Amino acid sequence: QVQLVESGGGLVQAGGSLRLSCAASGRTFSRYTMGWFRQAPGKEREFVAAISWNGGRSEYSDSVKGRFTISRDNAKNTVSLQMNSLKPEDTAVYYCAADTSPSPFVRVGVSNYNYWGQGTQVTVSS
Repeated sequence: QVQLVESGGGLVQAGGSLRLSCAASGRTFSRYTMGWFRQAPGKEREFVAAISWNGGRSEYSDSVKGRFTISRDNAKNTVSLQMNSLKPEDTAVYYCAADTSPSPFVRVGVSNYNYWGQGTQVTVSS
């Protein structure tokens, strides 16, 4: 099975930056699309960003495009999310997820992801 553990969450003021990291188990990690999702209180889990197995393709939600950057290091079994220019509306629990389907596309739907981390809290104060 795939195990994912997020880290790097915390409290930051608006306009600041934060970098999230996700450590994954399994030798097949390098062939999985990896994504970041977030869930704010009272809201459904939503897509944030995803990256293909070789890092060649990535997708971002419109709300974070230009501010967040997803990256991965397959040698270290990690995927990261660099978050800049943070806004209070970015406040949520952020989850790392793996899409194990051998799709040539980077999928953005929550239901497409098979494994999930425990989540890490990101709070942006105004």
